[in-house]
Amino acid sequence: SRATTLWPDSACYIVLAALQIPANMPLYFRRANSFDPTKPRKPRSTEGREEAKAAAKMTSEEWKKKQAGMDKKWPAPAYMSKPHDHGATCYRDETYEVTTRWMAETKIAYRPHAKAPGSKSHVRYEKYSKAKTVGEALKLGSWPADWCWDYERGFIKVIGPVRDEPLDSSKITNEDETTDVDKAIWRWYLRELAKRHELTIEDLKGGCSGESLIMRAHRLLSQREARRILKDAEKEKRKITNDEVLTVLRKWSFGKNTNRVNVTPENQEWVWSDTLGLLRDRIGDIHLTPPTKTYPEVIGVLNKYLHDRIPPEMKSFRWTSINLNCNYAAKRHRDGNNFGPSAIQAFGDFEGGCLNYWPEDDRTCDKEEKMKAADSVKLNLKDGLCLFNGNCSHSVDDFKGERYSVVFFCVRCFNEAPQECKDQLRSVGALYPEPDADRYALLRPPRGYANKKEVEAKYKKKQSHKFYPCSKMDKADSPAAYPLLTISDRIAREWVTAKAGKAGAIVKVKGRKEAVPKKGAASQEKKAQAKAKSKAKAKAKADSPKGKASGGGADKAAAKSTPARKEKKEQLVTPGKTTKRAADTQDAAAAKKKTN
Repeated sequence: SRATTLWPDSACYIVLAALQIPANMPLYFRRANSFDPTKPRKPRSTEGREEAKAAAKMTSEEWKKKQAGMDKKWPAPAYMSKPHDHGATCYRDETYEVTTRWMAETKIAYRPHAKAPGSKSHVRYEKYSKAKTVGEALKLGSWPADWCWDYERGFIKVIGPVRDEPLDSSKITNEDETTDVDKAIWRWYLRELAKRHELTIEDLKGGCSGESLIMRAHRLLSQREARRILKDAEKEKRKITNDEVLTVLRKWSFGKNTNRVNVTPENQEWVWSDTLGLLRDRIGDIHLTPPTKTYPEVIGVLNKYLHDRIPPEMKSFRWTSINLNCNYAAKRHRDGNNFGPSAIQAFGDFEGGCLNYWPEDDRTCDKEEKMKAADSVKLNLKDGLCLFNGNCSHSVDDFKGERYSVVFFCVRCFNEAPQECKDQLRSVGALYPEPDADRYALLRPPRGYANKKEVEAKYKKKQSHKFYPCSKMDKADSPAAYPLLTISDRIAREWVTAKAGKAGAIVKVKGRKEAVPKKGAASQEKKAQAKAKSKAKAKAKADSPKGKASGGGADKAAAKSTPARKEKKEQLVTPGKTTKRAADTQDAAAAKKKTN
């Protein structure tokens, strides 16, 4: 069904024929203007046509005279000039955004005699076009589908008032407060979205708090696409691509964020921005944001994208949260609650939009505007990933086109988060920081203008920021601890490695047997060196005057490895005779075997 957005109608019918599906089956994904080259088109129903002609109160010539100059007085919305691949009854998102905000008292005006006489729609239109409000239009026989059709063609002018946001049925506490218009819009819109996006009505009802229906529908599409991408990447044993991340971001519906005042450009009241992962709210509560739990595959795709491309020198990078931004140039600001560096990359088809970064800003300058432009660094995030200190001042240049940015960062309160939150983040692929993590492990602190020499002396070899081109990241191998598995498999294997004990043990991971990874050569060599050191220490102690005085010495140390000691052990268990010590040994061995 997804193919209809990419294939011509003829190809769709070839698929239907191959699958032996009747071409006249009422499939949701068929476009309204589809054409079947193999069968004649079904004739349009003529039922009621004669009655409609008889009901007409004007001739076609009279109607045409009345329509002269009306197109200029009643223009269609500007967005209708954009290309639209779907049928005439597949209404646009902008139309839904407008009509779902209407109320019973919303005043409207209809274009006089907009529909030609002789048709059934003319008779209905002449009746309901007398309405002055949406509530009156509903009573006169006009429905939400009529409102969308008429609005897209410029037949309706909205005078107001309208809602700031579409009606959220989850916030309705008293059913008596809803009008017939509210109920009609809600029920129709729910069915329309489910049909259009191949979803169920139950799916649309289970969103996060504050999500509109259309936002929920688009986020479900993004979630579905992310799930498919993860499955394909696992099957093909490959990395997540930039284009796949862009597809997920394009399908995602961003929320209007009014809380990020520090990044909101001048003359704007909100920005398109969402946070996935860990967050501390204004009252101090530390929790996962609702979309993190509702759309886990979306954050899983982004986490895996970074996992697959982490360069060797960046493997110690850890994060708890991801910030998603859409189509705005952030003004100069400083992040206040970050721990350690942030990783940022931009996606989309745009020009401009570079990151301006002041790496030596130690926040001693009271006003960011006083800092010199010459002290900043300009980074093109479209060409790669940048590791930088978000607590230093930074901003984004103006741009043209479609621009998305993804920021991986760690909140300062990561140690205080509930264990449940930590486990859930690890389950979607986030590399959660250790309790004793060093915030300057990858980047040095800003030199500032006062303690410049002190910072240079302490962090000689570290940089203020790092930039990794896409070409380098694409060549990077996935970290050994995070092979190209599904997120849940990866976390299960990580748990197995930590908990199972001896390397090489066979355990079950999601129903299949997995071997715990064996320790590397470096680890075995270290263990051998420790063992040799322990033996040398024991021998030195035995050869010391104190050791000889106790009757030990080198002879005693050597006796530990002589065959005589082996014979002594064998004497513990002889045929027909079992000592108490041997019996205890056998019981312990049997108990251990049973436990294993």
